[in-house]
Amino acid sequence: MPFEPVTQEKLSVGIARQIEDLILRGILRPGQRLPSERELSERMDVSRPSLREALADLQVRGLLTARAGAGVFVADVLGSAFAPALITLFASHPVALFDTISFRRDMEGLAAERATRHGTDTDLAVINTVFQKMEAAHRKTDPAEEAQLDADFHLAIIEASHNIILLHMMRSMFDLLRQGVFYNRSVMFQQRLTRTDLLDQHRAINVAVQARNSIAAKAAINAHLDYVEGAMKDQQKADQNEEFAQKRLDIERQR
Repeated sequence: MPFEPVTQEKLSVGIARQIEDLILRGILRPGQRLPSERELSERMDVSRPSLREALADLQVRGLLTARAGAGVFVADVLGSAFAPALITLFASHPVALFDTISFRRDMEGLAAERATRHGTDTDLAVINTVFQKMEAAHRKTDPAEEAQLDADFHLAIIEASHNIILLHMMRSMFDLLRQGVFYNRSVMFQQRLTRTDLLDQHRAINVAVQARNSIAAKAAINAHLDYVEGAMKDQQKADQNEEFAQKRLDIERQR
């Protein structure tokens, strides 16, 4: 018969399982510091020995890491998504840029559709809150903050899709975007007109998601990434023109 004895789960196993779930769902993020042992034991209403056992187990399994004098942190598990050699290839070959945009178009369109169906009211409130921060950063003319919030906005939609595989895969990609591996995000914010266009595109995405209109949300994502692709092509062309112009200038100066 397919039955096994019922055993009570060890307290440390339950503690570890809760922390695992928070990491899996992206609530605890790579590099994030956990509360102190005292605070954590009080919040979870568990003994410190059981908590220590759970934390030690999670460290052995590579999900948490302890830093002397600093505390316990969520491990940077995203680094394994792309091998260093592959990251170098991404950075040095322009084709990776447009393949990235194409991939984002497919994955983020799917995430936006899922967010309109599976996102809770709180999920949508998070997305709207990030967009409001984008509007405030736009008024301050802070390109660095705008670029950070741009990534946060897209990740909030992905989180609202409630697909943990999609979440971690795309979070890894956005980490590379922040590092400028695929392209320098600041290029997109150099011109006032471009910045305004991008804000309007994110507003359209937010409006569609808040209305739970899956068709409009996917269309708004596509329009935004089509714009990004066009802007990057224009920038590549401008860079190429400047390269040839510099060569002509060098020749003229040598005459």
